[in-house]
Amino acid sequence: MGEMMNEGQAAGDNFDLTQFYQIFFEEAGENLDQMEQMLLQLDLEKADDEELNAIFRCAHSIKGGAATFGFADVAELTHQMESLLDKLRRHELQPTAAMVDVLLESSDALRLLLARHQGRDVETPATHDLVSRISILANGSPSEEVQVLQPSTLATAPVSVSTPAPVAAPAPAPVSAAKPASTARDLEIHIGPVDNLAQADGIAELFRDIPGLGTIDTLPCDQTDKRIFRAQTTASDTDLLDLFTFHVSREQIRIVDAGAPPGADSPAADAAPPSQEGKDFGFFDGAPGVPATGVPAAAAPTAVAAAAGEVAKPAAKAEARAAAPAQLESSTLRVSVSKVDQLINLVGELVITQAMLAQKSRALDNGANQPLLADLADLDRNTRDLQEAVMSIRMIPMSVVFNRFPRMLRDLAAKLGKKVELITHGESTELDKGLIEKITDPLTHLIRNSCDHGIEMPEDRRARGKSEHGTITLSASHQGGSILIEVRDDGKGLSREKLLSKAREKGIDAPDSMSDNEVWNLIFAPGFSTAAEVTDVSGRGVGMDVVKKNITALNGTVEIDSSEGFGMSVKVRLPLTLAIMDGMSVRVSEEVYILPLASVIESFQIKPSDINTVAQGAQVVKVRDEYMPVIELERVFQVPRFEFNGTSPIMVVVEADGSRVALMVDELLGQQQVVIKNLESNYRKVPNVSGATILGDGKVALILDTSGLIRRSRH
Repeated sequence: MGEMMNEGQAAGDNFDLTQFYQIFFEEAGENLDQMEQMLLQLDLEKADDEELNAIFRCAHSIKGGAATFGFADVAELTHQMESLLDKLRRHELQPTAAMVDVLLESSDALRLLLARHQGRDVETPATHDLVSRISILANGSPSEEVQVLQPSTLATAPVSVSTPAPVAAPAPAPVSAAKPASTARDLEIHIGPVDNLAQADGIAELFRDIPGLGTIDTLPCDQTDKRIFRAQTTASDTDLLDLFTFHVSREQIRIVDAGAPPGADSPAADAAPPSQEGKDFGFFDGAPGVPATGVPAAAAPTAVAAAAGEVAKPAAKAEARAAAPAQLESSTLRVSVSKVDQLINLVGELVITQAMLAQKSRALDNGANQPLLADLADLDRNTRDLQEAVMSIRMIPMSVVFNRFPRMLRDLAAKLGKKVELITHGESTELDKGLIEKITDPLTHLIRNSCDHGIEMPEDRRARGKSEHGTITLSASHQGGSILIEVRDDGKGLSREKLLSKAREKGIDAPDSMSDNEVWNLIFAPGFSTAAEVTDVSGRGVGMDVVKKNITALNGTVEIDSSEGFGMSVKVRLPLTLAIMDGMSVRVSEEVYILPLASVIESFQIKPSDINTVAQGAQVVKVRDEYMPVIELERVFQVPRFEFNGTSPIMVVVEADGSRVALMVDELLGQQQVVIKNLESNYRKVPNVSGATILGDGKVALILDTSGLIRRSRH
C-alpha cells in the first residue's frame, strides 16, 4: 500500500491519503451494516425505490473509497454489486431471494477483506465465485456470463490483499471522462435550488479540506435557495461533479468558465451524464485500484485529490445527505472512547470532591455562612447535572445490538429448516457502551437457543395448530434504574419432566417438590443441555451457564418463565451503567458499606428475640409470615466492635437472583450516588464485594455484592 501511495504522489499529488484510512474503514463498516439491514427488510414483491437507491448508495460509497486507496479487491466486488443494484433500482430486474443471498454473502466477504486491509489476521475470502454469481444474476442468464466477466470489468482473480496495487490494463479502451487540465482554471460554480443551503456550503468545505484541490470564494447571489462560488482549480469538470454530488444532486450543479454568459451550460453535463453511473467504475478514471481502462494512473494527476474528498468528507455520509437534512452531519463528532472514559473518570472525581465539601459544610454555622452554603447547593445541583450529561455521552441505543440479529437468525433458520420471524421493541432504549459490548454475546446465545430449542419445525407447528412461522420477540425497556431486556418465543417451551430427568442424570439434586422457577433455573447448571444431539448450533453443554455468569458479572439478573407448548421468556435485568450508581449507605460498627439501591426492598427494626436459629447455626427472621435468612455483615467481614450500644439491630431486605435475605446492620446513613471504582483491577477480587467508592469524608467504602451474599446464605 505504501508503494501505491508513492506512485499516486509521484503522479503529482503532494498529500498523504493514509490520514483518511481510519475514516474509510469506520464508514465502510457503517455502510455494510446499513446495507445488510435494508437487504433483510427488502420486500421482494413490492421493492421500494428509495430502499433500492439507498442500498445502491451504500455499495457505491464503499467502492469509491476502496478505489481511492487502491483496495482493488474491495472495489472489484462492490463494483459488481453496484451493477446488480443499479439494474434493480432502474427496474430492469425484479429482486429475488437469490440476489439478496448473494449480496449478503458479498457483505460478509467485504468485512473480511476490509479487516485484512486493517492488518487483522483473518482468512481472505475467495471473491471470484461471488463476482461470477452476481454477474450472472445481473445479466439474467448464465449464457451471458462471458460478456460480464470481460477483463475490462475487472472480473479477474482478486488482487492479493497484502500488497494491493492497480490492476494492469489488459487492453486499451476508450476514455469517457475528460482529462483534468494541466493549469488552474477560473470557474463559476452555480448550486441550486437546494432545500438547505448547508448542503451547498459543504462544497466550499471540500476545497478547504482537500489539499491541492484549489481555492474557492462565495459570490453574492440574490436568490435564497442558490449559491454561486468562484473557484480556481486544476481538476476537471467530471472530477468536480463526482465530488460535489456527495453534497447536492447532479442536476443542481452548473459549472461554467468565469465570465461566461449566464445561460451557458456546464460542459461536463454531456461528458458524464447520470446514466453512466454503474456502467463505468462510477468514480473517475486513473484512480488507484480502479479497473484499468487503458489510461495509466499518471494521466490523472488531480484525480486522487478529488477522490480524497470523497473519503475526507466521508464516503458513507453520501447516503445520509440524501436521506436527512444536511445540518445533521455537522452536529455529530467522532471522539475516541478513551477520551470519553477519561472525562467520566474526572467527573467522578469531581462528584467525590463535591461530596467532601458538602460534608464539611454541615459543620458550619448556617447564619454566618449562608452565601457559601447557597453556592455549595448550586455546586451540588450543577455537579449532578454535569454528571448526568457526561454519562449520557456513553449511552448507546439498543438498536446497535438488535440490528445484528435479523441476519444471524435468517442464516440460522435456513440451516435448521425453520421459519422464524424476529420482532424487536424498544430499539431506542439506551444503555452504557461498556454494557452494550458485554451483553451482545449473551443475547446472541439466547436468540440462537430460542431458534434451535424453542421454535418447532414447520410441520410440527402445523400439527399443533400453530402458524408455520415461529416468532422470536426481542424487547428492551427502562424500569427504574435498570434496563430490562426480554427474549421471548412462541415455541414449545421448557418441559418440567425433561429438565428434572436430565438433572438427575447429571447427578443434580432435583426433587419433585421443586417449584417451576427452580426447575427452569436448572438450565443454568454448568454443562447442562437438553439437546438430543450435538450440532454446530448447540448441544455441547456450553452456553446457558456462561450466559448467567456473564450477566451476573455485570451486576445483572436473569429470570426464566415458560409454558410448555406455548413458549418461553428470558428476562435480563441490568444496571444502566457500571460507572455510577445509586446506593444505600449502612454502618456496621465503625465501617460503612454501600448497598446497590436497586437491590434494597425495605428496612425495619427488630428485637433480638425476633431472630430464630435453625439447623447448623443458620439464623432466620420472620417478615410478614415469611421466614427469611439473616446475614450478619459483622461476621461476614469480621468487623471489630469496640463498644456495644444496646439498640436493636436494623434489618435491610435485599433481593437478587429471585431470592431475598435480611442483612443485619447498625444504622442506615442514607441514599447517595456513588462513583464505582474497580477493586479487582486495583487490588484483587474480594468475596461478597463488587467494588469500592470514596465517601465525602475521604474514606473508602466497599460496595457489597448482593448476589454473592445471597449465594452465601444458600450454602
